[in-house]
Amino acid sequence: MPIYDYHCLDCNAIFDKLVMSSTMVSCPECKSEKLEKLVSKPAPRSLTPEIVSSARAQAAKEGHFSNYGKSERSRS
Repeated sequence: MPIYDYHCLDCNAIFDKLVMSSTMVSCPECKSEKLEKLVSKPAPRSLTPEIVSSARAQAAKEGHFSNYGKSERSRS
């Protein structure tokens, strides 16, 4: 389900909503259904793999292996 940005034409509120194609969206402020779907900027490239790698390296230095599988643990 995608997240869309909306602009309410009645109260001028801007909000985002996680919607299914069959969902009727209304403004959370005034409950109006007179909405304009906005063009959203694409999300930036995720840094998650780098963050996870960095966090795991730090955890390994500190000796915390409780969240790792056997194949991920250092063999020292």
